[in-house]
Amino acid sequence: MIISTTLTLEGFPVKQYLGVVTGETIVGTNFFKDFLASIRDVVGGRAGSYEKVIIEAKEILLSEMSRRAEALGANAIPGVDIDYETVGQNGSMLMVATSGTAVII
Repeated sequence: MIISTTLTLEGFPVKQYLGVVTGETIVGTNFFKDFLASIRDVVGGRAGSYEKVIIEAKEILLSEMSRRAEALGANAIPGVDIDYETVGQNGSMLMVATSGTAVII
């Protein structure tokens, strides 16, 4: 499965458009991660625990979206968009959503 953020795949003309495919997840943060991130805000540096959560969520969603596209008979997903947003009380949860177009190339 070719997955790309570009709208076209150079050298691969689209033979058939099969529809929009998506992936969605909401991941919660916990007190320990929040505490460590607040320390990082003060002293500087990267919030590795949050980065790990974001990377894992993205990988899960791309896999989920790929499975949905394969179920439609697609072999590529161009135009992939990944959105991140905080939700819940005080932004305590992270919503990650992906979308793209399932196609046959």
